[in-house]
Parts: sequence; structure tokens; C-alpha cells
Amino acid sequence: MTHENNSTRPRVTAIRGGYVVPVASAPVEGGTVLIEDGVITAVGLDVVVPEGARVIEAEGRWVLPGFVEAHGHVGIHEEANGPAGNDTNEMTDPNTAGVRAIDAIDIEDEGFRDALSGGITSIVVKPGSGNVIGGQTVAIKTWGGRTIDEQVISDAVSVKSALGENPKRVYGSKDKMPSTRLGVAYVLRQAFENARFYRAQRDHAASKGEPFKRDLQLETLARVLDGELAWDQHTHRHDDIATAIRLADEFGYRLVVNHGTEGHKLADVLAERDIPVIFGPMITSRSKVELKDRAITNLVALAEAGVLVAITTDAPVVPINFLVHQATLAVKDGLSRDVALEALTVNPSRILGLDARIGSLTPGLDADVVIWSGDPLDVASRAEHVLIAGETVYEWDDVAHRGVTSDRLARFAS
Repeated sequence: MTHENNSTRPRVTAIRGGYVVPVASAPVEGGTVLIEDGVITAVGLDVVVPEGARVIEAEGRWVLPGFVEAHGHVGIHEEANGPAGNDTNEMTDPNTAGVRAIDAIDIEDEGFRDALSGGITSIVVKPGSGNVIGGQTVAIKTWGGRTIDEQVISDAVSVKSALGENPKRVYGSKDKMPSTRLGVAYVLRQAFENARFYRAQRDHAASKGEPFKRDLQLETLARVLDGELAWDQHTHRHDDIATAIRLADEFGYRLVVNHGTEGHKLADVLAERDIPVIFGPMITSRSKVELKDRAITNLVALAEAGVLVAITTDAPVVPINFLVHQATLAVKDGLSRDVALEALTVNPSRILGLDARIGSLTPGLDADVVIWSGDPLDVASRAEHVLIAGETVYEWDDVAHRGVTSDRLARFAS
């Protein structure tokens, strides 16, 4: 390394000697992960560690990419804050496509600390399912910014929408549409028809150099029609999944099934159509009619049919640090171990278009790395050391028997 001023030298960290599981490639016993300026630059056995690099010894440990929670409400449905901390649903209109989750995220939510203790370094935060169209999602890191804006991976991910009981219950109780599944589908169909017309008017005005009044709801839906944003469809029952597919066919948008409780009943259809499923939460009761067939084995059936699957806690429905335990239970019920780890890492990143940044230990990706005490699918293992963009943000303290996150004040350090 050339002798430069320290302020211009790349920050280099080497995680050395662990059982490295990149997920996107074969595991490496006794491997090294090299990180420079927050990015993974090398993974393997014969990695040269530059002089002066920070070295983290991981012998006897497992080294994996940070997990990705593909469907959470952390920061907008805060832990232990009751109604004051719940900004999940703007339930004043069935269509709130113009609202954005990022505008309601509190980075002080304890859910972020829980995420780190569970080895989760990225979350796609979504509005809730009270509305037919809930609003825009955002992909963020679970730590590291002075404001939420500094934690953003992408603010062009998807739009959350809901079919089934939730919007029926919310608006039926107000004696307004939609109060039935018929009405829910109508609201969606009319919204997209309006967006088509709006897009045509907008594009015509642009071609003529004429002024045009932008509508935030319709602008968002036009981005869905253009393929810029995925359509995250909350749906549990098989008939609602069929409706989701029907609407996606009609308007040509990129459908992602969220929850997919009865997706196993249409597993072959979903596989043939290359429609992914963000499955879960799994550690819950059958709290409503559309969950009566809830079973962890349904995820196994989806994966075996060839559906691209991710796993979600729907946090705080299930504590976010239990994400890996859901994968463990799925393996117990027959899910391939490889698929289980993929469902926590590369799959959610691929499903939501984030795989150029996160999801595996691959050179060029963000250095979001977790050192586990052992196999993470063993319930006795714990996340001992978590790095985001190459910086340590969480460590397990064996003496204090608790996890220690980086001081929140460090967010404001230069």
C-alpha cells in the first residue's frame, strides 16, 4: 500500500478464518472476506490482507451476509409506543398511493436494535394493509444514519396493496366502498384505469411542452405501470391470489405476492408465471378467517414447486429478530437448508430489485456481514458481530450477556 495521508486511505477490514457462506456461491472453510470503503472486494481462501487492515478473527464462527427482511413495519409501527408510534396506515381513503413509508420512520424504534440482534441488516419498510392501496415502500439499512435518509438503499422499490379481509373490514365499518372483495377489486381496477389515462395526458402535455398538473397518487401508479415499482400485493386466500394475478395480467405490472398463506394451492401457477412470494409471518395464530389454512409446510410446497420465496416476520407482528427462527422451523418441516438461507438473503434482494447492493457476500456488494457463533439455523446460535457497510454496529458482550449496539450518538459523529 502506498504511504498516503490517513484521511485518504481506504478503510480496510478483513474477516478471517471463519466458515464463510456467501449464499450466492459455495461455502469456504477458513475463508476471508475483505472489505474496502464499505464494499466487499474479495471472498475466498487465498485473499491477501493488506498491511494495516483491521482484522476480525472468525475462526470457529460462521460468516454470512446480513439478512433482508422483505416486508416489515419497523419504524412506522414502533415497539412499545402504542397509538402514538403507529403510523402504518393512513386509513382515510382506500387509495393512498401517494404516501411514502419513509416519511413516518422513527430511527429510534427499538425494532432496529432487535433487527441487529437477529443478524438483519436491511428492511423493506411498507405501509400497512388497511387500505386497498397503502403507499410507497422504502428499502433501508437497519443502522448507521443521522436521519433515515442516510440509511436508504432505494426509495424506488414497490407499492403496497391489499386484497381480502383487511380493507373490507376497515371501509365496511365506515359504510363506504369497499366493503366486499368485489369492491376491493373495483377500487384497484379503477385506480389503474385512471393512471393509464393520466399517463397518456401527462406524456401528451410533455410532448407539446405544455404545463401539466401532477397528481401524486396517479404519478405513483404510473410508475407501477411503467415497471419502475413492483406491486406488493398483501393476499392470503387462494381466490385473492387469483384476483391478484388477474389484475396484474390486465394492467401488466410486476406482481409480488406478500404473505401467500394459501399460495401452496396455486403453487404450480405461481411457478409457471414466475411470480415470487414473500411468505409469512409463520409464528402466529389463526387470528382471522383467511388464515385458517396457515401452515409452515405451505412455504415448503411453494419452494418445491419452484416458486422464488422469501421469508417475512411482518414485524412487529412477529419480533423481527425471530426471522431466522422461522427459517429454522421451515427446515424442520422439510424446506431445503440452502433455500432457507436464500429466502433470508439473495431471494428477497432479487425479488425487490436490490441485488446490486445487498443479499450475498459477493465482491462489489455492500459489506453487510454478520459473524454468527455457529450455524444460524441452529436456535442456539447467535449473531455475535454485525457490520453494515464495513462498520461494526452490533456486538454480543459475553460478559454482560447482552447485545451492544454502536452508540446512537455515533450517528452524529464526523
